[in-house]
Amino acid sequence: MRKIGLLSDTHGTIDPKVFEFFVACDEIWHAGDIGNIMTADRLSAFKPLKAVCGNIDGQDVRIVYPKNQRFKCEEVDVWITHIGGYPGKYDRLVRDKLMQCPPDLFICGHSHILKVIYDKKLNLLHLNPGAAGNSGFHLVKTMLRFTIDGKEIKDLEILEIPRERHVSF
Repeated sequence: MRKIGLLSDTHGTIDPKVFEFFVACDEIWHAGDIGNIMTADRLSAFKPLKAVCGNIDGQDVRIVYPKNQRFKCEEVDVWITHIGGYPGKYDRLVRDKLMQCPPDLFICGHSHILKVIYDKKLNLLHLNPGAAGNSGFHLVKTMLRFTIDGKEIKDLEILEIPRERHVSF
């Protein structure tokens, strides 16, 4: 059994509540737009980190973290990428591979919108944890925590943190 903390779109900032929410997790997965290598280093110093680079990430992140990660966690085939779309509207860069060989769990970020959707056509669970950073249009920072036990994905929990808004006069 593995307890997973999932986030995306930190854009170089990590709310301290992330560490509280992920304290019981075995590992952290980051679905891209990390922001800088220091952010990834802070997460990986806390828990083992599996991550992908996103469209805003520079060479410092891209050298360490690939565009796609596909791996087994317990008995679950997992694919993490940053820009992936969602069921019925998968991005053209992943659509063909998804159709040919769908994973059990497809994770992406980019939209800054938390989504948990079961794709009946491809028989996969799609997760997008939303955005955990302060950059973007979202009003609430979000992330997910869940358990993988054998072939089962369960105990999904969401953390919502009001986003810091700066008002100038």
